[in-house]
Amino acid sequence: MMPQAIEARQQETRILVVDDSELMRRSLRTLLEGRDHWKVCDEASNGQEAVTKFSNEKFDVVVLDFQMPVMDGLETARQITVRSPGTPILMVSMHASPLLAEEARKVGIRGVCGKADIKCVVEGIEALLLNKPYFHN
Repeated sequence: MMPQAIEARQQETRILVVDDSELMRRSLRTLLEGRDHWKVCDEASNGQEAVTKFSNEKFDVVVLDFQMPVMDGLETARQITVRSPGTPILMVSMHASPLLAEEARKVGIRGVCGKADIKCVVEGIEALLLNKPYFHN
């Protein structure tokens, strides 16, 4: 493997976790920070807070709940994508379905997975970091 490829793999992946449930944010942080070189750099409890934090800091991946107060996940993703079209967004939802996946794609979300199988978040982020879509209903 070339030195640049090794270096790229070892750089920290900066993650923003957005969910209105503190318990879910904590669970996601524990799950994600269990991976080498992944760091949850910040959290937000609603979409508006996420957009503000995203505007002030650079993240490599956003893990985003669908159903939240103030601003839902689809609108949050739309606003983040306008600011940074290249940032991968993975939506997690209790309501994951083909219809939600279709709506998510329209606003720039590259992956959707259900909260019932939270370990799919790791698979989803891995796929997004390889520029692959991840839609796991």
